[in-house]
Amino acid sequence: MSQLKPFRAHRPRPELAAQVAAVPYDVVNTQEAAELAKGNPYSFLHVGRPEIDLPADTDIHADAVYAKGVANLKAMIEKGVLFQENTPCLYVYQQRMGDHVQAGLVGLCSVEEYENGTIKRHEFTRKDKEDDRTRHVTEQAANAEPVFLTYRAVPYIDHIVNDVRKQVPVYDVVTPDGIGHTVWVVSGETVVYELVNLFNGVPALYIADGHHRTAAAIRYAQARRAAAGSGTGDEPYESFMAVVFPHDQLKIMDYNRVVKDLNGLGQDAFLAKVKETFDVAVSTHRSPQAPTTFGMFLGGTWYELKAKAGTFPASDPVRGLDVSILQENLLGPILGIDDPRTNTRIDFVGGIRGMDELERRVKEGCAVAFSVYPTSLTQLMSVADAGEVMPPKSTWFEPKLRSGLLVRMYEG
Repeated sequence: MSQLKPFRAHRPRPELAAQVAAVPYDVVNTQEAAELAKGNPYSFLHVGRPEIDLPADTDIHADAVYAKGVANLKAMIEKGVLFQENTPCLYVYQQRMGDHVQAGLVGLCSVEEYENGTIKRHEFTRKDKEDDRTRHVTEQAANAEPVFLTYRAVPYIDHIVNDVRKQVPVYDVVTPDGIGHTVWVVSGETVVYELVNLFNGVPALYIADGHHRTAAAIRYAQARRAAAGSGTGDEPYESFMAVVFPHDQLKIMDYNRVVKDLNGLGQDAFLAKVKETFDVAVSTHRSPQAPTTFGMFLGGTWYELKAKAGTFPASDPVRGLDVSILQENLLGPILGIDDPRTNTRIDFVGGIRGMDELERRVKEGCAVAFSVYPTSLTQLMSVADAGEVMPPKSTWFEPKLRSGLLVRMYEG
């Protein structure tokens, strides 16, 4: 079973929603966040990236940064920028990017279900990022930004959500990137009860995006639990805010790679080594057209690389992933990228930035770029079901959730 509980969200006054809505903390650096929030005191980046309100040389992990985040969130509530719902509700959150539309439910999910594996992960987290988000959660006493979960679609849940979407939304904003964000409040007791019961029948939830936010909520709960000594399991810290989307509505984009050098090889020697495990041909396509094929931009030319049969275990849920094939057959043995999580010679480029970005990175100093066929939701779920994790930077979800439209205060 899967828990999805209603809660009393803090959310913006409708006339301020477009100004409050902000990109997630982890898709921008400090400078980019400061630029996006410039001249906008209502931007939720003042909560998620509070260092933008401090001197430019401030360490992002300084005590003052966390204190500023607390003060900024408190001020938004006290000044009425955010108000609290009168009764516990669920929410429908729809996003539109071009022709692509996805609509999920926002509610509270269970810490215990993460601990017992009902909520499944597909990647490792980094301790420094976990520590940072855990401190934000602890000091703000809030889930300031939602976790992004998915589940195998249930037609009747889709039916109810579609009925809600026929009603008048509380927010309908288009952000500067052209993406539409629409929110409906689900407050009717009968509908909320029905959705809660339907989710009780969902066998598992999967973290799509937000592993560090999830880990922070779990660590906060475990610390509070340990301090309390005992509890009922219904304490506020035993749940965390998430948006839960049906799997068949989600879009995973490619997550591409650039490498700074050829590991001491000349271009001809490098190509010769690549040809040992890949069929290589000059290509008019910059993006791979099928699984187990890759684009490579080298010396001003695009090549198609096709993994040779027998060079990878196709039935293995992790090692059969395209990102694994590239890592195990090329990045590791040829370019010496032993651990892509820590090696500073490799960088990752989200698919939303396009192939032009890969070309730009090579023309400005990197030696080679690789475009990768997108991981599928089926592959993600298979890895998670097997209790395995993907290589780092395997999935890039678009569109990104906007922060600030719905906030969960633990004591609210």
